[in-house]
Amino acid sequence: MSLVQLRNIWKIFGPTPTHVLDSIKPTDSRADIQANTGHVVAVRDVSLDIAEGEIFVVMGLSGSGKSTLIRCLSRLIEPTSGDVLINGQNVTEMNETDLRDLRRNTVSMVFQRFGLFPHRRVIDNVAYGLEVRGVPAAERYAHCEDILKLVDLQDWGNHFPHELSGGMQQRVGLARALAVDPQIMLCDEPFSALDPLIRRDMQNELLHLQKTLKKTIIFITHDFLEALKLGDRIAIMKDGIVVQVGTPQQIVANPADDYVREFIQDVPRARVLTAETIMRPLANNDAASTTSVAADTTLADLIPLVAPTADPLAVVNASGLPIGTVDRASVLQALASA
Repeated sequence: MSLVQLRNIWKIFGPTPTHVLDSIKPTDSRADIQANTGHVVAVRDVSLDIAEGEIFVVMGLSGSGKSTLIRCLSRLIEPTSGDVLINGQNVTEMNETDLRDLRRNTVSMVFQRFGLFPHRRVIDNVAYGLEVRGVPAAERYAHCEDILKLVDLQDWGNHFPHELSGGMQQRVGLARALAVDPQIMLCDEPFSALDPLIRRDMQNELLHLQKTLKKTIIFITHDFLEALKLGDRIAIMKDGIVVQVGTPQQIVANPADDYVREFIQDVPRARVLTAETIMRPLANNDAASTTSVAADTTLADLIPLVAPTADPLAVVNASGLPIGTVDRASVLQALASA
């Protein structure tokens, strides 16, 4: 079972959202609904399943509904309709006590603007969630020293936020979210305010931490290259609707519509697409090639392997078993589709 399940989530902003929801026809656009009712449909009938331990990226342009959707998960914004299930429990039916417990122990959030307390030291910012839980001071500080080491800020615990760079402040925000050891981390464009080089470093830091911690991370971004780098899977939103869900390779290889094609037009396909993405599945009567490549080999690395020969290469899975074949023609066709 998926760790997080969204079932038919709607969020409509306006004075009578439930009444408007009942009157919406499938053919009504967001613009039509706003013009006719004065209400804004921020999220429209979204259903998603998110697996434990994956980085699931939700992306789209400004106003696509992605930040509203992530806030519906922990009911920072109340959905107009639909269900959110975490660990099989219906979050939309939780009372205030259970919801408070969920936010303190299961779900943490990392914000774009850091949200640090300027009058508190770095270590006090990191320890805030544990303080709210009532964890004794000595215990929470000892734990947070370890968390600061994890994000490479072990020498900055007694400093104040204004003494840190933007990238360092975001590390503090990340450390604060990690300190409570949540199952799920909600990251709402956490790196978008950072300079490009610092942003890249933070992306690498998140991927490094994920190898060790294996959290379930739901990451919001408007940057498709960031989504490709971080996401195990990506959901692309437009006007409150999820228009495509898939792995980075699936989306680049098979965009669902012109909106998605706009995102992928400048993507370096040779660095994203893999042997598994473009392979011909192995048939029962296919002879195994003596030369093999791993399923996750990128086209960029495949090119020098297929260039010298027209013969197919075997594509093998993580267990070393052949699952398909690739050849020079299939690589050239995939590159020509850019």
